[in-house]
Amino acid sequence: MPEYKIVHYINQFFANIGGEEKADIAPEKRDGVVGPGAGLEGELKKLGVEAKVVGTVICGDSYFNENLDKAKKEVLDLIKSYNPDLVIAGPAFNAGRYGTACGTVAKMVQDELKIDAITGMYIENPGADMFKKDVYIASTKDSAAGMRDALPKMAKIAKKLLNKEEMGTSEEDGYIARGVRKVLFREKIGAERAVDMLIKKLKGEEFTTEYPMPDFDRVTPGEAIKDITKVKIALVTSGGIVPSGNPDHIESSSASKYGRYSIKDMGETAHGGYDPTYANADPNRVLPVDVLEDLQKEGKIGELYPYYYTTTGNGTSVKNSKAFASEFSQELVKDGVQAVILTST
Repeated sequence: MPEYKIVHYINQFFANIGGEEKADIAPEKRDGVVGPGAGLEGELKKLGVEAKVVGTVICGDSYFNENLDKAKKEVLDLIKSYNPDLVIAGPAFNAGRYGTACGTVAKMVQDELKIDAITGMYIENPGADMFKKDVYIASTKDSAAGMRDALPKMAKIAKKLLNKEEMGTSEEDGYIARGVRKVLFREKIGAERAVDMLIKKLKGEEFTTEYPMPDFDRVTPGEAIKDITKVKIALVTSGGIVPSGNPDHIESSSASKYGRYSIKDMGETAHGGYDPTYANADPNRVLPVDVLEDLQKEGKIGELYPYYYTTTGNGTSVKNSKAFASEFSQELVKDGVQAVILTST
């Protein structure tokens, strides 16, 4: 059996280069294993697969997402130089920018090099929703603490791809469901299976649905404002409006942080998902401070809160978004804010 050649794509953190302060490093390659690649080799060996990580391609998360076209070409050229049989990206767990990069790399390798590629992510990673239909994504836990759980799953998928074996269901092989339907023959017709599941549900017994329904997060609307002329209103945006220079380095996509700034200190947008020209020329187009100040002068609203909260919604995970709101909403309540206007792009 030949020894398969694998290229592993990782970010600056898993390459032990640094954290956020090194997220702007350009792509580079290192021969052999770096970081979690050793674990991947070990798991493949346990499965009886003769495979070696011949090279590791490293790129900073910010560099990749903020220089997408350039970074894609650079990374692809580095991967191509090893002539691999398989490319493995990540796992990215719940790191949004890393997940987006891993998904982009894996799809690009498949589309342009015609080489199989896989990655691994937590189900809520924005990259998972973006690429699950195109790439096999091993289902992981939400942090690097789940590495020991992730690597065996990725190795199992890698083995099947390398050996050209038929992939099983997502439950059997541990990847995120891709929404692909296959024709199967069952002993019972659909009506009988549905009744069997209903009976189990009524009895409180476990059952597995054949067609999971989408799970939508429902938010109970707040009570209507009785007199808006006496209300303190705050502005919150996912449009990425920040002071000039983006002092807190809020990411252009898959944000891991938010900012709180004076409404007198709007300079530009950090958002990477739309043309920034008009927002940079006049940030009020995304965050309408000017209109609300006029309404306050006219007595049509009670008071405009002197600070705004901002992040970029571009690819930002639901988990991070909820965490941001949970934190700053307490400050708003403490400061007597009774209503919030949320603006997007």
